[in-house]
Amino acid sequence: MKTIEMKRRIEDAKALDFGTIFNQSIDLFKKVWVQGLVVLLLNMVMMTPLTMLIYIPLFFSGFMDAYSSSYDPYTSSQPEIGAMFGVMSGVFYIVMIVATSVIGLGLKAAFYRICKLKDLEQMGSEDYFYFFKKPYLGKTIMLGLAFGGIMVAALLLCVFPIIYVMVPLSYIVTIYAFNPDMSNSDIIKMAFDLGNKKWFISFGLLLVSGFLAGIVGFLMCFVGIYVTSSFTYLPPYFIYKEVIGFNEENESLQIAETARF
Repeated sequence: MKTIEMKRRIEDAKALDFGTIFNQSIDLFKKVWVQGLVVLLLNMVMMTPLTMLIYIPLFFSGFMDAYSSSYDPYTSSQPEIGAMFGVMSGVFYIVMIVATSVIGLGLKAAFYRICKLKDLEQMGSEDYFYFFKKPYLGKTIMLGLAFGGIMVAALLLCVFPIIYVMVPLSYIVTIYAFNPDMSNSDIIKMAFDLGNKKWFISFGLLLVSGFLAGIVGFLMCFVGIYVTSSFTYLPPYFIYKEVIGFNEENESLQIAETARF
């Protein structure tokens, strides 16, 4: 879909009903909860090697410092070690945020494509790694970097900015999922346009769906949170569907290509 057409649809968007979108999300969750669980497990599996690569050097760094000749167990402060450890921790923390953003964005975008198949009862393969293949791998990485950069910037500006950007950030993934050939700058711009236009209903749905997913997961002996967590992904899908809609011609071609591979 062209950017101009998408912008026009956002500007002309009608008022949305909170209850209708919430009920639609519940109905679709019944169809895709298994796929949502698979996405979460894949995310955890893909992040495990990176987590080990980050924490193993930190572990050995602390181990070597403890047994170095300059180490004094009776000294309460080690300024050089503390400063170096702080810098390394900060760098690794940023790397973790960026890596989490890239992996999470690619898997979540694929999940939205699966949601569309289930919602509209279309034929197509459930390809969880669709956005980690050519020609979208590089684009997924760059968009994930932008996603993580926006998140880090919002965190550095204290609490309120992250509350605001959490809505546009949710639409970055949705727009990318159904418009993968759009430039990253246009995806981000359209996400903020849609987020600003429907911020209050989006924030309300994200808040309520997150609270409900947490409560139900708690009632399922905590393990259920892994099953219910994907429910929070669904309100942005339906808002996108109602406001922008799908470019059926391009979607049909992409589904056919996916099925072929």
